[in-house]
Amino acid sequence: MDRRSFLLSTSTLALSQLLFGCGGNNQTQLKVQLLKGSIPGQVVNQFHKGLQQEVELKFAPVEQIQGLFQQLQNWQQKAKATDEQGWRRFIPFRQDQKTADADLVTLGDYWLKAAIEQKLIQPLQEVQGNQLKQWSALDERWKQLVTRNDQGNLDTQGKVWGAPYRWGSTVIVYNRDKLQKLGWTPKDWSDLWREGVRQQISLLNQPREVIGLVLKKLGKSYNTENLDQVPDLEKELQALNQQVKFYSSNNYLEPLIMGDTWLGVGWSSDVVQVLGRYPQLGAVIPQSGTAIWADLWVRPAGITTKGTFSDQWIDFCWQPSTAKQISVLTKSNSPISTNIVASDIQEALRSILQSDVYDGLRLRSVFDKSEFLLPLPPSTIKQYESLFAKIKI
Repeated sequence: MDRRSFLLSTSTLALSQLLFGCGGNNQTQLKVQLLKGSIPGQVVNQFHKGLQQEVELKFAPVEQIQGLFQQLQNWQQKAKATDEQGWRRFIPFRQDQKTADADLVTLGDYWLKAAIEQKLIQPLQEVQGNQLKQWSALDERWKQLVTRNDQGNLDTQGKVWGAPYRWGSTVIVYNRDKLQKLGWTPKDWSDLWREGVRQQISLLNQPREVIGLVLKKLGKSYNTENLDQVPDLEKELQALNQQVKFYSSNNYLEPLIMGDTWLGVGWSSDVVQVLGRYPQLGAVIPQSGTAIWADLWVRPAGITTKGTFSDQWIDFCWQPSTAKQISVLTKSNSPISTNIVASDIQEALRSILQSDVYDGLRLRSVFDKSEFLLPLPPSTIKQYESLFAKIKI
């Protein structure tokens, strides 16, 4: 997935490289490479102030999740190149050099299987481990998402490979001015098939997302493995394609702002950046459920860590007060229960962000109906890609 940060503000949310500490040669360091805009600068500052000893913190933001994944691959390739210099093994007292330049990295849950399979990351802990003190505060659904075997598949007996610290969803975003003329606003996926919006919709250029929303409309799962056994799937996809003006995973908001399209499907991390600034735009989580994404902390392979400061950082992100700050300031949802209420959230964002006020009501039920995009067999992935290419012709 090429989910990205869109039109980030230049406030503290757009975290430029933060460096805390004196920076002595022998000083303990914690290096983190993170998705830009996913952690407020003041949260890093608070963590630094609470440490019991002097630690140099280096937090470096990267524009896209894909860039972080590629960085993990680059580190692994360098490590392999070093290992191939076999003669170095015989140097007495040689210290192994860690190739990765970060103790923790942000990764999206969608990338987790590939990172595990390619041995780009190492487990954070065993399932029964107790390094992460706040692990028990996570809902079982989040624990299941990151507990996987060595092939990257869900496994309750596996290891913990990631620590979710914020999440969002796929939403419908629309131009209020245009739809007001039609006398309705979208509430569910089925609205994308309405007669009045033909050739007025932009969809993500992603097979799992587009086919997934059609599966959801048909009462099926985003993670359906045998598409051939879903009646009317191709027929529904063809009908939806007639409604679509273009497919894009990057440039679907600008046409909505300009009024060139009326409806779009996008990621909440993109959409929240524009809702407050363009009142003609609205957004909604489809009532029948949607796809969920999560940003995780992962540990690069090759990092020899005592599990102190990196684990402390993860636990700090999972403290309710910190989780609330991350959620409110980065306009996202938290995997930790917080005391967020509606008044904490900008009014324009309340329809797509979760708060404890809504928890027992509408958004809780929608969350329960929603799904992570889980790993599928390669043969199934080819089915999705082939069908997606076919309907776009």
